[in-house]
Amino acid sequence: MGNSSSLMLRDEEIEEIANETEFNRNQIVRLYSRFLSLDKKGQGFLEREDLLNVPELAVNPLGDRIVDAFFTLAGDEFASEKRLNFRQFARVLAFFQPIDRSKKNSHNGRKEKLKFAFIMYDLNKNGFITREEFKVILNSMVGANITTDQLDKIADRTIEEADVDHDGRISFDEFCKAMEKTDIEEKMSIRFLN
Repeated sequence: MGNSSSLMLRDEEIEEIANETEFNRNQIVRLYSRFLSLDKKGQGFLEREDLLNVPELAVNPLGDRIVDAFFTLAGDEFASEKRLNFRQFARVLAFFQPIDRSKKNSHNGRKEKLKFAFIMYDLNKNGFITREEFKVILNSMVGANITTDQLDKIADRTIEEADVDHDGRISFDEFCKAMEKTDIEEKMSIRFLN
Protein backbone atom coordinates (compact mmCIF):
# COMPACT_ATOMS: atom_id res chain seq x y z
CA MET A 1 0.00 0.00 0.00
CA GLY A 2 2.99 2.28 -0.18
CA ASN A 3 2.72 3.98 3.17
CA SER A 4 1.12 1.49 5.56
CA SER A 5 -0.70 4.25 7.38
CA SER A 6 -2.31 5.47 4.16
CA LEU A 7 -6.09 5.29 4.13
CA MET A 8 -6.31 5.31 0.36
CA LEU A 9 -5.45 2.71 -2.22
CA ARG A 10 -3.78 3.94 -5.36
CA ASP A 11 -5.29 2.97 -8.73
CA GLU A 12 -2.22 0.91 -9.65
CA GLU A 13 -2.46 -1.02 -6.36
CA ILE A 14 -6.12 -1.76 -7.01
CA GLU A 15 -5.26 -2.97 -10.52
CA GLU A 16 -2.44 -5.21 -9.23
CA ILE A 17 -4.67 -6.71 -6.53
CA ALA A 18 -7.45 -7.23 -9.08
CA ASN A 19 -5.02 -9.17 -11.30
CA GLU A 20 -3.82 -11.28 -8.37
CA THR A 21 -7.23 -12.02 -6.90
CA GLU A 22 -9.89 -11.56 -9.61
CA PHE A 23 -11.79 -9.19 -7.30
CA ASN A 24 -13.22 -6.21 -9.14
CA ARG A 25 -12.49 -2.60 -8.16
CA ASN A 26 -15.64 -2.20 -6.03
CA GLN A 27 -14.97 -5.43 -4.18
CA ILE A 28 -11.39 -4.38 -3.45
CA VAL A 29 -12.50 -1.01 -2.11
CA ARG A 30 -15.10 -2.71 0.12
CA LEU A 31 -12.54 -5.26 1.35
CA TYR A 32 -10.11 -2.44 2.08
CA SER A 33 -12.77 -0.69 4.14
CA ARG A 34 -13.34 -3.93 6.08
CA PHE A 35 -9.58 -4.35 6.50
CA LEU A 36 -9.29 -0.84 7.96
CA SER A 37 -12.16 -1.51 10.36
CA LEU A 38 -10.39 -4.67 11.59
CA ASP A 39 -7.07 -2.85 11.97
CA LYS A 40 -8.00 -1.33 15.35
CA LYS A 41 -4.44 -0.12 16.01
CA GLY A 42 -4.18 1.61 12.63
CA GLN A 43 -0.86 -0.10 11.86
CA GLY A 44 -1.61 -1.08 8.27
CA PHE A 45 -1.67 -4.80 9.02
CA LEU A 46 -3.79 -7.33 10.84
CA GLU A 47 -2.60 -9.60 13.61
CA ARG A 48 -4.09 -12.92 14.66
CA GLU A 49 -6.25 -11.31 17.35
CA ASP A 50 -7.74 -8.88 14.82
CA LEU A 51 -9.01 -11.78 12.72
CA LEU A 52 -10.18 -13.78 15.73
CA ASN A 53 -12.37 -10.78 16.64
CA VAL A 54 -14.39 -11.19 13.43
CA PRO A 55 -17.74 -12.40 14.82
CA GLU A 56 -18.12 -15.21 12.27
CA LEU A 57 -14.68 -16.57 13.13
CA ALA A 58 -15.09 -16.04 16.87
CA VAL A 59 -18.08 -18.41 16.98
CA ASN A 60 -16.79 -20.88 14.40
CA PRO A 61 -15.31 -23.99 16.06
CA LEU A 62 -12.61 -23.95 13.38
CA GLY A 63 -12.02 -20.20 13.58
CA ASP A 64 -8.54 -20.58 15.01
CA ARG A 65 -7.60 -23.04 12.23
CA ILE A 66 -9.03 -20.73 9.56
CA VAL A 67 -6.98 -17.82 10.91
CA ASP A 68 -3.87 -20.01 11.02
CA ALA A 69 -4.45 -20.96 7.36
CA PHE A 70 -4.68 -17.25 6.49
CA PHE A 71 -1.16 -16.69 7.79
CA THR A 72 0.20 -19.89 6.26
CA LEU A 73 -1.13 -19.04 2.80
CA ALA A 74 -0.33 -15.32 2.86
CA GLY A 75 3.34 -16.15 2.65
CA ASP A 76 5.91 -13.39 2.89
CA GLU A 77 7.82 -11.48 5.54
CA PHE A 78 4.73 -10.12 7.31
CA ALA A 79 2.99 -13.49 7.44
CA SER A 80 5.99 -15.09 9.12
CA GLU A 81 5.65 -12.37 11.76
CA LYS A 82 1.94 -13.25 12.03
CA ARG A 83 0.84 -10.02 10.40
CA LEU A 84 -1.15 -9.54 7.20
CA ASN A 85 -1.07 -6.45 5.04
CA PHE A 86 -4.06 -5.63 2.85
CA ARG A 87 -2.68 -7.29 -0.27
CA GLN A 88 -2.16 -10.57 1.63
CA PHE A 89 -5.60 -10.26 3.20
CA ALA A 90 -7.18 -9.87 -0.26
CA ARG A 91 -5.13 -12.76 -1.70
CA VAL A 92 -6.30 -15.15 1.00
CA LEU A 93 -9.92 -14.00 0.75
CA ALA A 94 -9.72 -14.79 -2.98
CA PHE A 95 -9.77 -18.49 -2.00
CA PHE A 96 -13.39 -17.96 -0.96
CA GLN A 97 -14.69 -16.47 -4.19
CA PRO A 98 -17.14 -18.64 -6.11
CA ILE A 99 -15.34 -20.43 -8.91
CA ASP A 100 -15.63 -18.81 -12.30
CA ARG A 101 -15.50 -21.80 -14.65
CA SER A 102 -15.06 -19.51 -17.66
CA LYS A 103 -11.54 -18.65 -16.48
CA LYS A 104 -8.87 -21.20 -17.22
CA ASN A 105 -6.41 -20.24 -14.47
CA SER A 106 -8.64 -19.14 -11.65
CA HIS A 107 -6.99 -18.03 -8.39
CA ASN A 108 -9.73 -19.77 -6.47
CA GLY A 109 -10.21 -23.08 -8.25
CA ARG A 110 -11.05 -26.41 -6.66
CA LYS A 111 -7.40 -27.28 -5.99
CA GLU A 112 -6.75 -23.93 -4.30
CA LYS A 113 -9.81 -24.37 -2.07
CA LEU A 114 -8.70 -27.90 -1.18
CA LYS A 115 -5.24 -26.55 -0.33
CA PHE A 116 -6.79 -24.10 2.12
CA ALA A 117 -8.87 -26.89 3.71
CA PHE A 118 -5.86 -29.23 3.89
CA ILE A 119 -3.76 -26.60 5.66
CA MET A 120 -6.47 -26.28 8.31
CA TYR A 121 -6.08 -29.99 9.14
CA ASP A 122 -2.28 -30.20 8.84
CA LEU A 123 -1.58 -28.82 12.30
CA ASN A 124 2.20 -29.29 12.27
CA LYS A 125 2.51 -28.11 8.64
CA ASN A 126 4.51 -31.14 7.52
CA GLY A 127 2.37 -31.86 4.45
CA PHE A 128 0.39 -34.72 6.01
CA ILE A 129 -2.69 -35.15 8.15
CA THR A 130 -2.21 -37.76 10.86
CA ARG A 131 -4.83 -39.54 12.94
CA GLU A 132 -3.98 -37.33 15.92
CA GLU A 133 -4.27 -34.13 13.91
CA PHE A 134 -7.61 -35.26 12.53
CA LYS A 135 -8.81 -36.04 16.05
CA VAL A 136 -7.89 -32.54 17.25
CA ILE A 137 -9.89 -30.95 14.41
CA LEU A 138 -12.81 -33.35 14.81
CA ASN A 139 -12.88 -32.72 18.55
CA SER A 140 -12.99 -28.96 18.00
CA MET A 141 -15.94 -29.42 15.65
CA VAL A 142 -18.04 -31.80 17.75
CA GLY A 143 -16.64 -31.24 21.25
CA ALA A 144 -18.54 -33.00 24.00
CA ASN A 145 -21.19 -34.32 21.59
CA ILE A 146 -19.37 -37.63 21.10
CA THR A 147 -17.35 -39.93 23.32
CA THR A 148 -13.60 -40.41 23.08
CA ASP A 149 -14.23 -43.92 21.76
CA GLN A 150 -16.48 -42.57 19.01
CA LEU A 151 -13.90 -39.93 18.17
CA ASP A 152 -11.20 -42.60 17.88
CA LYS A 153 -13.38 -44.76 15.62
CA ILE A 154 -14.22 -41.87 13.31
CA ALA A 155 -10.56 -40.85 13.08
CA ASP A 156 -9.45 -44.45 12.43
CA ARG A 157 -12.05 -44.98 9.71
CA THR A 158 -11.33 -41.65 8.03
CA ILE A 159 -7.59 -42.27 7.90
CA GLU A 160 -8.13 -45.86 6.76
CA GLU A 161 -10.42 -44.80 3.90
CA ALA A 162 -8.30 -41.86 2.72
CA ASP A 163 -4.81 -43.36 3.23
CA VAL A 164 -4.32 -44.95 -0.19
CA ASP A 165 -0.61 -45.76 0.30
CA HIS A 166 -1.22 -47.13 3.84
CA ASP A 167 1.49 -45.05 5.51
CA GLY A 168 -0.81 -44.00 8.36
CA ARG A 169 -1.28 -40.42 7.22
CA ILE A 170 -3.06 -38.45 4.50
CA SER A 171 -1.08 -36.57 1.88
CA PHE A 172 -2.51 -33.64 -0.05
CA ASP A 173 -3.12 -35.88 -3.08
CA GLU A 174 -4.94 -38.42 -0.90
CA PHE A 175 -6.95 -35.60 0.67
CA CYS A 176 -7.98 -34.36 -2.79
CA LYS A 177 -9.02 -37.86 -3.82
CA ALA A 178 -11.02 -38.35 -0.61
CA MET A 179 -12.79 -35.02 -1.25
CA GLU A 180 -13.71 -35.81 -4.87
CA LYS A 181 -17.43 -36.06 -4.15
CA THR A 182 -17.50 -33.06 -1.80
CA ASP A 183 -18.81 -29.82 -3.23
CA ILE A 184 -15.87 -27.83 -1.90
CA GLU A 185 -16.58 -25.10 -4.42
CA GLU A 186 -19.90 -24.33 -2.73
CA LYS A 187 -18.79 -25.01 0.84
CA MET A 188 -15.80 -22.66 0.53
CA SER A 189 -17.46 -19.79 -1.30
CA ILE A 190 -18.53 -16.42 0.03
CA ARG A 191 -20.53 -14.09 -2.16
CA PHE A 192 -18.60 -10.84 -2.31
CA LEU A 193 -20.83 -7.91 -3.13
CA ASN A 194 -19.95 -5.75 -6.11
